[in-house]
Amino acid sequence: MKELIATLSDADAAELAATMLDVRENGLVAARHLRGEIYELRAEATSASYRPLFAEEGSEGRMLLGLHAFSKKTQRTPAQAIELAARRLADWRRRGSPS
Repeated sequence: MKELIATLSDADAAELAATMLDVRENGLVAARHLRGEIYELRAEATSASYRPLFAEEGSEGRMLLGLHAFSKKTQRTPAQAIELAARRLADWRRRGSPS
């Protein structure tokens, strides 16, 4: 996700940040549920539509864990993007678990 944000114009990055802030302030009603604990945001920027995928983490879901982001060009969220987000979430949790 960090790589995508670094390539965006200031205006597009600001739109993406505003979309993420909307979820922080209003909860998951501002996002679209994809599968399991993975949600999608819709950021309509000046040059493209961006879709960050995230999951809630931390006590009481107080942290939004960005898992993947991409420029969306089709109606459906690509299955590969959802699978990548699911693998990253599993990896995050596996690394954070005590052995």
